[in-house]
Amino acid sequence: MGLTIEDWGRTAYTDAFERQLERVEQRLDGEIGDTLILTEHDSVYTIGARHGAEKHLLLAPDALTQKGITVAKTNRGGDITWHGPGQIVGYPVVSLADTRDLHAYLRNIEQLIINVLGSLGLAADRREGLTGIWLGTRKIAAIGVAVKRWVTYHGFALNVNCDLGNFGGIVPCGITPAEGTVTSAAAELGHEIDLTEVKQLIATEAETLFGVEATNA
Repeated sequence: MGLTIEDWGRTAYTDAFERQLERVEQRLDGEIGDTLILTEHDSVYTIGARHGAEKHLLLAPDALTQKGITVAKTNRGGDITWHGPGQIVGYPVVSLADTRDLHAYLRNIEQLIINVLGSLGLAADRREGLTGIWLGTRKIAAIGVAVKRWVTYHGFALNVNCDLGNFGGIVPCGITPAEGTVTSAAAELGHEIDLTEVKQLIATEAETLFGVEATNA
C-alpha cells in the first residue's frame, strides 16, 4: 500500500488536531494506509509537553488578541512554537509496527526536509544537541512527534513564506537568542516561494524516503 497525500489547505489548529486523531484511529484499525497530511494553520502558538514550555510564551492575553494569535496546548514532544500562514505543516500518520524504530523515523523526517530545502537551493542540516533543521544558527523547520501503538502523528513545520515576527512573542522551541534565531526559505532566498511547489517536493521526497508511491487523496 502506498502513501496518501492529503492537502487540507488552511485549517484551525484544534480542528486539524481532531481530524488528525481520526486518521490515527483509522490507521490503527486498518481502514486507511500510511498518510501524509499537509496544511497551513491559522496563526497559533502551540505548547508541547516539555516541562516549563508554557513559560516561554511572552505575550499577555490582550496582546495575543490584538495580533489574532490563539494558544493551544498539545501532546506532541517539544516546547512552544508558532504555526500560521506561509508555513507548511506536515502530519505523517504512518505505521512503524514493522520496524518499531522511532529514531530511524525521525532521521527520515529530518532528511526529507533537508532534501526539500536542497531542491530550493538551501544547504540545511541537523544541529548537534538541538531539534529541527537549521541553516547554521538559523532554525528553518521544527519537528515534534507523538506515537500511538506505533502509529505516528504530529510531525514537522517548515517555514516557507511566513511572517517571522510572530516568533517574537515566544522563546521558539525554548531556544534563546544566544543559541540561535528563526528563519524562513523566503528570508534566505530573498523572494516568496510557491507553496504548491514546496508541497510537491515534500511528496516526492516522502516517496523516496519511505520507499512507497505517493498519491493525492
